[in-house]
Amino acid sequence: MKPKHIAIIPDGNRRWAKKKRISVRKAYEKGIDNIANVLKWCRRHKVKTLTMWGFSTENFMRDRKEIKGLFELFNRKLSEGLKQDYRKYKVQVRFLGRISSFPKKVQEKMRQAEKETAKNAKYQLNLLLAYGGRREIIDAINKAISKGVKKINEKDFSSLLYTAGIPDPDLVIRTSGEIRTSGFLPWQSAYSEYYFSKKLWPDFDSKEFSKALRQYSRRRRKYGR
Repeated sequence: MKPKHIAIIPDGNRRWAKKKRISVRKAYEKGIDNIANVLKWCRRHKVKTLTMWGFSTENFMRDRKEIKGLFELFNRKLSEGLKQDYRKYKVQVRFLGRISSFPKKVQEKMRQAEKETAKNAKYQLNLLLAYGGRREIIDAINKAISKGVKKINEKDFSSLLYTAGIPDPDLVIRTSGEIRTSGFLPWQSAYSEYYFSKKLWPDFDSKEFSKALRQYSRRRRKYGR
């Protein structure tokens, strides 16, 4: 049994920077580049959907200089992705979260990437930016209220989330040795299997990815039954 949808919390970039004695920005650049590697491994194992947490709502509380540097890095990497990775891997790219929180030039690159990759139906990459699980649920509730909804079921509620139309993840991977979800896809991952890797995100490699898949294949998913 192999997962069709893998979601990843790529944690440990700043610790990796400290370990390697390099700047945090260089560590994040290495981390972003690793997404292309995961896309390659997903294709190899026929995993159709990959969801990555790129920037949380809480990350906005970090040092302003660091955030500005990250936005500049996002802008540059989006341009490189449009020219290389998205076309190379023929993946449909979607950006989910409070995207309006990002600088306009970054938002424009996101919209461009979504438009240019919209016809790539075989593989999907979902990048969660300005994302928080509690915030997503609150936004969904407010959306329902604004529509005058009096009563709602699970299917209807799912359609109000940022991830509307995307299947729930089968496997959630978190790197860096932390054993918590930090508000990552709380609604969608209710019955997901979890794999906690001790590797810091920039060190997460194909061997560790395959190990996560092997562990997943040995688990029996009961969905509460």
